[in-house]
This record gives sequence, C-alpha cells and structure tokens, in this order.
Amino acid sequence: MRIVLKIGTSTLTHENGSLNIRTTELLCKVLSDLKNQGYEVILVSSGAIGMGVGKLSLREKPQDIPTKQAAAAVGQCELMYTYDKMFAEYNHTIGQLLITGDDFSHEDRHRNFVNTLERLLSFGVLPVINENDTVATAEIKVGDNDTLSALVAKSVGADLLIILSDIEGLYTKDPHKDASARLIERVDALTPEIIALGEGAGTPLGTGGMKTKLDAAAICMEAGCDMAIVNGKKPTLLYDLLEGKSVGTLFLAKKD
Repeated sequence: MRIVLKIGTSTLTHENGSLNIRTTELLCKVLSDLKNQGYEVILVSSGAIGMGVGKLSLREKPQDIPTKQAAAAVGQCELMYTYDKMFAEYNHTIGQLLITGDDFSHEDRHRNFVNTLERLLSFGVLPVINENDTVATAEIKVGDNDTLSALVAKSVGADLLIILSDIEGLYTKDPHKDASARLIERVDALTPEIIALGEGAGTPLGTGGMKTKLDAAAICMEAGCDMAIVNGKKPTLLYDLLEGKSVGTLFLAKKD
C-alpha cells in the first residue's frame, strides 16, 4: 500500500517556530514502523519557513518574499537535518525533493519527478517533499502543501493521502469557536454543503486551512485515491486508521 502523508507547520513546530520535538520524534517512529510493515511512505512536509522563523529569532512569519525565502533556506536545512537524524535511528534513509508548480505542469519535468520518486521507493528510501520556497514565485508556486500532497498522491497512484492537521478532522462548524461542532467521520461526495464548510485560514505560521484540505480531497477523489484528515498531535492514530478504525475524517474516492 502506497501512502502519501502531509504534515503541517502547526504539527511540526511550536507557536514560536521552534521544533516540537516530542511530536516529531513520535511521528518519525510511527512512520518507520509502518515502513517496517511494508507500507510505501512519501512524506510531504511543511515547516521550512516556520523553522527558519524560529532559527532566525524572528517575531512572526515574514510578509515580504525575500525574507520568506531566506527563512525557508535556513529552515529547510534544519528540517532535513532533523528528519535525517530521527529516521536514521530506525535504520531508514530519507531523500529530499524540492519542487515547484512547473514540475507538475511541464510534461518532461513531471515525468522526471515521478521517475525519481519511483526509483527512491524502489531503493526503500522515504522521500521527503516540499515546495522549493527559496526560489518559487507566484507564477510557479503550487500554493500550499495540502494541494502539493494531493498532486503528489495523484502523480504516483497512491492508495491514500493522510493530511495531519491541528484538529481531529472536518467538522460541521469551527470547533475552535463552537462547542456544538460535530466531527464528520466519512465523506462520500464533495457536496455544496461539505464544500461550504471550508472556511477560514490556517495558523499564523502556516498557509492552509480547511478549504485547501477540501481542495486536496477533490483532487484525490477524482484520481481514485482516498484521503483522511487526522489529528497531527497524535501520530499513533495512524495505526488505527490503517487498521480500518474510524479516525478523523475519511474521504472515500469512487473506485472503477
């Protein structure tokens, strides 16, 4: 089974941009165990700019492009060093791919991207993918890593995309603001009512929100790939999800 897993900035880091060591260590341990079980795992990781903010001791996420790209350059080094160290403890090798929107829109570049991913997987490597924030401009950006992870899942024919979020899943209302919000455990179709739930932005250090996750679900479901939104602060929930238990929100694609 081939899984693409997207982890957001709010899961990887604390509010000040510093690494959330406990959550990140546990996530790497769980993913290593899943690989030991035979799952093919591709990780789409946010966090470069957020970690750069922490590393540079900036008070908040920068708004201008040069400073964002500088923070990404610093944070990407820290992010990959962290992953390499943690996965190596469980005898797993990682490989980094930094991409832009052109790698999906240009046929030759897309083919090269997919071929590289397939070869890494054949070697047993765990690919870690992020948008190349240090060079990407508005014209060549995918935009957010929810969409990026869905495009990756579609490109490699993944069975499941898992988006780790700062909430349990898709709710009938914003659970941060309304105590009566109810978790929607299963979505079989993206109806207008479901799409209308995708409101609001993400966290201060992140770029996404529920709308980008529903956009990702649309890409996956159209491609025949299931998608799940799971609480990223509880990495062990991945075991329950893959054992068929009800976890978070599961978007079921129509199979041919």
